[in-house]
Amino acid sequence: MNTQTQQRLLRAIGVAGVVGLALAGCAGGPAGDGGGSGDGEFAGTTLTVAAAWSGAEQKNFEAVLDKFEANTGAKVDYTSFGDNGPTYIKSQLEGGAPPNVAVLGQPALMQQLAADGDIKPVNDAVKSAVDANYSESWIDLGSVDGELFGVWFKAANKSTVWYNADIYDEAGAEAPEDWDGLLTQLGLVNDAGYAGVSVGADVGWPLTDWFENVYLRTAGAEKYDQLTNHEIPWTDPSVKEALDTLATLWGSDLVQDGGAQRDFPTSVTEVFGANPQAGTVYEGDFVAGNITEDGNSTVGENALFFDFPAINGSAPAVVGGGDVAVQFTDDEATNALMEYLASPESAAEWVPNGGLTSPNKGVDTSLYPDDTSRQIAEALTAAETFRFDMSDLTPSAFGGTQGQGFWQEMITFYEKPSDVQGAMERLEAAAVEAYK
Repeated sequence: MNTQTQQRLLRAIGVAGVVGLALAGCAGGPAGDGGGSGDGEFAGTTLTVAAAWSGAEQKNFEAVLDKFEANTGAKVDYTSFGDNGPTYIKSQLEGGAPPNVAVLGQPALMQQLAADGDIKPVNDAVKSAVDANYSESWIDLGSVDGELFGVWFKAANKSTVWYNADIYDEAGAEAPEDWDGLLTQLGLVNDAGYAGVSVGADVGWPLTDWFENVYLRTAGAEKYDQLTNHEIPWTDPSVKEALDTLATLWGSDLVQDGGAQRDFPTSVTEVFGANPQAGTVYEGDFVAGNITEDGNSTVGENALFFDFPAINGSAPAVVGGGDVAVQFTDDEATNALMEYLASPESAAEWVPNGGLTSPNKGVDTSLYPDDTSRQIAEALTAAETFRFDMSDLTPSAFGGTQGQGFWQEMITFYEKPSDVQGAMERLEAAAVEAYK
């Protein structure tokens, strides 16, 4: 599932919607017999796996599962649930036949399944594999109440800033390392006759992504978690610092004219289209797909990116999304599959084909098919801090509904960045209502 699909799904269900799911039934029986082929420890055993992936992604994931079959003799049947993950899982639980393993794009759904007792914590062997191959941020994100339930197989890096290298070369600009450097380089682009940055702001979610990246770097991971859970108010001084920082850009002439009328795809075209008007656009690694679809620039040649810049000396950090494997049964074959998914070997089956960024730090980055995908992956695994997209973890009434809450108040602030205090007060009022 790409990042945009994850956002649509999470924002459709929201945390409140996940909590409200009437997940019923039992956790299913042990892996069935009658499948498998050839020799191997689990010959004659059939496992079922469900995930969102279809098309090319399904083909690549099935190649991952084929390798497990070859290693163990087990047979693995895959089902794609598309964008209907929560509904599919609910129906399978109600029918008493959940898959052995599901790969989910929503941490909140994993947390609810764990709280309801529908998924099993991983065993010691899986935990050891995760400890060896993942950073603490990913381990924490796969844990519920201190117990590990999930193995993160696929990730998305939403801390990438894309730039037109032809324009940067013309302007004498270069990729910056920090926020002040970003403003300086955008100024050079401006001086060359282009807008420094184009921003898609018509529905708000790109603006919340801007805020999340700035806030993670100015406030730190602990405050990020507290704000996500509304354990601190949106009038907290840490929010003011982040909004003040954003205002140094959004309140300047470095941003392309147009207010909040421009949508996200258009903001990419403004930088990488046939007649570019701006030098830079921020959004996640999925921007590469928009650039390719537009067809006027080439990713890795004139369409390049740099990591979201540090602020006040902040350490490398990434905001993003991902897909986490969880298990509904506790048996030797299922445990072996989970351990395999936690290993570099499993990701290595997909990585060379493109379309997979692995959070597994044990994966050989030379396997990535091009420099751009390798750079995205290395930024992700090297980040000292990773946090899931904040708006996707908040109640949908606050973080995922057009025309209200986080989305709308960031649009309002984007259009009037001098009103930091008003933005904080409106965000807090919206949060109080949504978190009831």
